[in-house]
Parts: sequence; C-alpha cells; structure tokens
Amino acid sequence: MRVIFLAGTYCPAYCGVADYTAQLRQQLQQRQIESIVLTTHDAPTPSDTAVQAVIAQWHWTTLWPLVRSIQAQSADLLHIQHAAGTYGFDRSIFLLPLLLKRLGWSAPIITTVHEYGWWEWQPRGIPPNWIESLKTWGQERGWWDREDGFLLTQSEAIITTNAAAATAIRSRLPNLKAPLYRIPIAANVSVASIDRELAKQQVRQEFGWSTETQILAFFGFLHPVKGLETLLPAFRQVLAVVPQARLLLLGSVESLALPAEAATQYWQQLQQLIDRLGLHETVHMTGYQEANKISEYLAGADVGVLPFNPGVTLKSGSLLTLMAHALPIVATQSSPPDPDLDPKDWLRFVAPRDPDALATQLIDLLGQPELRQQMGQAGYHFSQQFSWPAIADAHLEVYEMVLRSRTMSDCIYQRHLKYFKK
Repeated sequence: MRVIFLAGTYCPAYCGVADYTAQLRQQLQQRQIESIVLTTHDAPTPSDTAVQAVIAQWHWTTLWPLVRSIQAQSADLLHIQHAAGTYGFDRSIFLLPLLLKRLGWSAPIITTVHEYGWWEWQPRGIPPNWIESLKTWGQERGWWDREDGFLLTQSEAIITTNAAAATAIRSRLPNLKAPLYRIPIAANVSVASIDRELAKQQVRQEFGWSTETQILAFFGFLHPVKGLETLLPAFRQVLAVVPQARLLLLGSVESLALPAEAATQYWQQLQQLIDRLGLHETVHMTGYQEANKISEYLAGADVGVLPFNPGVTLKSGSLLTLMAHALPIVATQSSPPDPDLDPKDWLRFVAPRDPDALATQLIDLLGQPELRQQMGQAGYHFSQQFSWPAIADAHLEVYEMVLRSRTMSDCIYQRHLKYFKK
C-alpha cells in the first residue's frame, strides 16, 4: 500500500501536527506501508526524500499545481492532515477534494481533523444571515460544512483525534455519508530507559539543586496560551510554603504558531517576569531539547503541571507525555470539560488563570509523596492505551476498510454496467 499524506507544514520540531504525521509514517513503514508527504517549499525535512515541496504556499492560485502533483503520484489513497493553523488559515484546501474528483482522481480520500468547532468562514460584504442560511442549508444535505467546506463531505472516511471534534461534526453534519472514526493521539516523547532514582539525582546535580529539591515540571511549547503567566506567580506562592521546590519549563518557544522574532520576544518576556517575581534562581527554562533528554528530566521530576488557558484535553501530547512518565498532574479544566478526563484519580483540575488555586493544589501534592506515587501510577496505566503502534494499527484498519469499500463499489458498478449493455 502507498499513501500520500498532505500536510500544511512538515517541520516536526516546530509543529505538533507535523510531529504526529511523522510518528504515524514511521509506524506505518514498519507495517510495510509506503508513504510520501506533499507540502510547501518551506516545510520539508531535507534528510527525508519522501517529503516533497510541491507548492510555494497555501493559496487559491496553488490549487492547480497541487492537484497535478497529487495526480502524478501513484498511490492507493490520499490522507489529508488538517488543522487550520498549519495551512495558514487559508481556505483553498477546502475545495481540494471536490476539485480532485472533478479532474479524475479516483483513489479514496481520508481526512484527519486535528481541530474543529472553533473557526469558520465569515466573508466580508455579505449579510451574515445569508451566509448562515447557506451554511445550514449545505450542512443539512451533507454537501459542505461551515468550517471545512468540502473537506469532510468529499472524504471517504474522517478521522478525529478528540471527542469534542467528533461531537461537533456529528451535530453539524447529521447526513454525513463518510464513516467517522476516532483515533486518539499518543505521547510525543517516549519514555527513556533510565532508573527513576538515578534520573532524580542527575537532574538535581545538573542544575546544582540539593537532593531535597522537589521539582515541578511543565512540558510543551512555551506559548502565551499555555498559562505560564499564571504558573509563575503560583510558583512563587508555592516557594513560600515549600522553599525547596523548583520549576522546570521544558520546551522551546519557536514553533509554527510563534515564529523566530515573536518567539525571541516572548522568551525575553518570560525571563523578565521570572526576574520581576524574584524566581531566577528557582526556575529554569531548558529551551529545545532532544526527546531523550526531556524524558530524563521528566523522570526526575515530582509533579507535572499544565496550566493552559483554554484548559487541557486528551488531545494534548504534553498531557499524555506527563502521564507516560508516571507523574501526578495538576492541570486547568477545559470548557466544556473533556468527558474522557472527568473525573480521573491521577489528575487534579483547577480553573484557568487562577494562580491561587493552582498554588494550593501544587502545595498539597508536594506534601504527600505516597499520594503522588499512587496518582502517577494510575496515570501511567491509563496512558498505556495510547501508543503509536495502536494508532498505526487503527489507521491501517481504516485504510483497508476504505479500500475494500471502494473495491466492492467498483465491482457493483461493473456488474450494473454489463447489465445495461445487454
């Protein structure tokens, strides 16, 4: 089997969706599934010859060369990885499945929806009630949807990574013909093979911290939406009660969402906030680190903390990574709450942007080592159902189902054609 992946960008170190696609491709390759990636000129990884830059940018004017590039490939199916931000919020991608089929593309199209339910087309100069009527009219008939145009309605199968997206799609498209599958993501950092006690010693030695130090660990891109402006004041409150506490901010700033200049500015803002709060000796920002090093840091930590402003859901690779490293976690709750995370005995929720509540929970956990161990083990066991081999197997089942369905449809069509010729 040969699969074309269409990716808005393909820089795994700077984009969670690209990293997801890279992990999936690696697992599929182990199952004898060949894949190539078609993307933009600024995205390919030079060392990966299967990643092809076929257009300069996402725009209406690049649809035709994109279609030709897809048609030039010999593939069994096309798998579109979609998150609006990875395509620069350009809407031309929404027409691609319809255009491909009108120009003779016959292989199945599958779309993975990484984000859904928060962004839709609002053209200027047209009365909003007209647009709303048109959106609703098309959705009721399963022709298009208000957020992704023809992307979902022209796919042979749809994959979502989270419950919220699946619920929104079913609600908006009650007559959707394509089957909808939910395949969760997995941790984006594998657990390193290191003894936990040894990891605790090493991380404390590396930063010159005492053996009695208790480490809080944040993992993920350091972005304005990640709640770091809440975490740092909360950590100062923690220090007043637990002076041996230390905070590790694990992750880089630069990403697809926060490019170089903006990333530098935000890094400086965080450093200024740390200095203003008097935390420069108790907080360490690691910047980008290789996955194995991140895993060693997490293995040496005591509590994980994710104070995201929008709240945490099960589609967070950071959450799954902390779980896989058997850390008890304090996190902010999304609105509405993720049904897959409520309630969980390995996770404590607080409201977003509430440093007092965050500090209270962190102080409580730091004072209860046995409870931390119990919560960490519970989270670890919960995380084991989310693995890349399982994700690849689920994708392979979807691929085979879609191809079997297409083969059966072709056979039925040929039988009908022979009948009418008689």
